Amino acid sequence: MSVSSGTIFDREALEERERRDLAAYATASADSRGRVYPEQEHPYRSVFQRDRDRIIHSTAFRRLEYKTQVFVNHEGDHYRTRLTHTIEVTQITRSISRALRANEDLAEVLALAHDLGHTPFGHSGEEALTDLMSDHGGFEHNEQALRVVDLLECPHPERPGLNLTHEVRESLVKHTSPHDHPDCGDFDPDVAPLFEAQICSIADSIAYDNHDIDDGIDAGLIQEIDLREIPIWNDAVQSVHQRRPGISGRMLVKCAVRHLINLQVTDLIQNTLGKLEELGIQTFEDFRSKGHDLVDFSPELKSRKTELEGFLMERVYKHYRVVRMERRAKRFLRQLFEEFVRDPRILPPKFQQWAQEQGLERAVCDYLAGMTDRFAQEEHGRLFHAFGRELSR
Repeated sequence: MSVSSGTIFDREALEERERRDLAAYATASADSRGRVYPEQEHPYRSVFQRDRDRIIHSTAFRRLEYKTQVFVNHEGDHYRTRLTHTIEVTQITRSISRALRANEDLAEVLALAHDLGHTPFGHSGEEALTDLMSDHGGFEHNEQALRVVDLLECPHPERPGLNLTHEVRESLVKHTSPHDHPDCGDFDPDVAPLFEAQICSIADSIAYDNHDIDDGIDAGLIQEIDLREIPIWNDAVQSVHQRRPGISGRMLVKCAVRHLINLQVTDLIQNTLGKLEELGIQTFEDFRSKGHDLVDFSPELKSRKTELEGFLMERVYKHYRVVRMERRAKRFLRQLFEEFVRDPRILPPKFQQWAQEQGLERAVCDYLAGMTDRFAQEEHGRLFHAFGRELSR
């Protein structure tokens, strides 16, 4: 049924609205390159809305609740996990996408899925698996995200994976941050990431910079006064004080973080629009050929943001308490990996079968990468200790 009927807002109506409202260089769902396994599309949802729903209902998405962002889950109930980080990235991504007339549905899918390939115990877990897999094909969490959606999630009786669209799969591999070094594989690295993919990557950095400030202060790794040496934070505090004289403590931190997020989102939108106009980006093809790093901050804000990230690296991520946790986490995963490879019979039957199809080391890697923090600690306890959860002691 078409939009003119006035009774049902169906997929054709959604696609027509996209053609009318989206920027010419945004990604229209009607122009999707499709799925690996052809299937009849839904009458009332666009292809990207359908991808979003498949991500939300996946096992890997639910596991993000118990995967580390910076602090291991049991260290406190209020620190960000991979799931709450993902929700924050999604909110920022949608706000930016709406302002820039990008495809919000596609951008939302990418934000919800961008961390599906992350290991337990945060980046320390990824570093451990990268080392362990160096002679067995390597490990990179964006590539692992593609394995998750293409192979490891199996909700359908007749095909592997979630059968997501080409645009989502490519964007998962091309997601960029200081921690990402993916091999683009079958996706041409010379073709710029989609408009929506670049928005998601930047939203990711906005989210983790600001929530790591919040969590770092809550954890006692840094104090708010320590941040005053960083101009962008000091300016945020001064702005808050101008609007709310006398505010202090945790409320000052909350307001300053909110100010920083708004500052970065606003700068990103304005600078990106300026760059698109300056380079004469008029079509989807223009963006794909010229669009590397087109979604970006102004040089001034980028410099100030880099200074803040340097502070977080030295004072939060390299704090002795975080480093201790990371060393234990790496030891956990290394010991689990070596034990499973030494005797595959102790793997669950599903992964014993997977080892025959994919190779032993790759199957063990898939098993470990999919674990939550809690499950990895329990597995370690079952194999090496009378009681688990050594990491918490």
